[in-house]
Amino acid sequence: MPDNLPKQLYTVAFYNLENLFDIYDDEMTNDNDFLPTSAKRWTHKRYQNKIRKLGYSISRIGLENTNNPPTIIGLAEVENSFVLDDLLNSKHLKDFPYDYIHYDSPDERGIDVALVFNKDVFTIENSETFPVHIYDEDGSIDYTRDILLVTGFINNERIHILVNHWPSRHGGETTTEIKRITAANSVTDIINTIKKEDSHAKVIVTGDFNDDPYSNSIKKLVSDNNLYNPMDTLLSDTLGTTSHNFSWNLFDQIMISTNFFETKADKLSLKSTHIFNADFLRQFHGRYKDTPFRTYVGKKYKGGYSDHFPVYMVLKIN
Repeated sequence: MPDNLPKQLYTVAFYNLENLFDIYDDEMTNDNDFLPTSAKRWTHKRYQNKIRKLGYSISRIGLENTNNPPTIIGLAEVENSFVLDDLLNSKHLKDFPYDYIHYDSPDERGIDVALVFNKDVFTIENSETFPVHIYDEDGSIDYTRDILLVTGFINNERIHILVNHWPSRHGGETTTEIKRITAANSVTDIINTIKKEDSHAKVIVTGDFNDDPYSNSIKKLVSDNNLYNPMDTLLSDTLGTTSHNFSWNLFDQIMISTNFFETKADKLSLKSTHIFNADFLRQFHGRYKDTPFRTYVGKKYKGGYSDHFPVYMVLKIN
């Protein structure tokens, strides 16, 4: 990394990559929609196009704020380590010292969360996953994504990052709300364990929560853990991270423990929070103008980036 770039500002981002699948059949998961022979015709060319575009997008997150690509990026909807290897070796990311942490989760479609990080800046101490125990009405297990916890150091300061992808609203927002509240309680259990060891731990909770900042699950998570949600002010009638039926949602969020507001010398604190909706990430015409430029709409290939905009926050050294 060039020596003239500022070292005192760090971007922490989250990005739902919209079904970053490879083109090969995994017999252990339901990935049949993303094969060259499927109705979506998920070919090698389309896969490589998406890899290249996502790499470019990630390289630009926070660039205008820090003059640097992100230090840490939480990801959702990655199929496996193979696609992560391809992503980090792609044209726009290969020259940066990125590494990743990924575990296979029990999700039925085989999509997982992961954490990409600049290994020259963020030093990993530990990583582990935690299941979210959710059950359908008939008592059967509803397999969903695990929560990824990564602990590491920036500027010799320990931070704990929890990457989430909570259950969707498929079946109705109200009907499925209990699943996301269960996920919120699982995050609380993890944070409580962290704080038993260090009551002053610095915690970042990020992910695609499939709920908005004002939703019951998010309000409960924030209240139960004395978190601050800077995304509260970013959602409007004209902007969010994902759009459905011409209405914006802000499912992608980053929440922090309140000690990120302390201004102790040489410690990390929050500088700003943003939705990254650069022109190239948006539909540029038509009835869906300014919404995310998606890879697919249903089975129709659009060739875009993702159906979500990334979010990010900038941390500074005091």
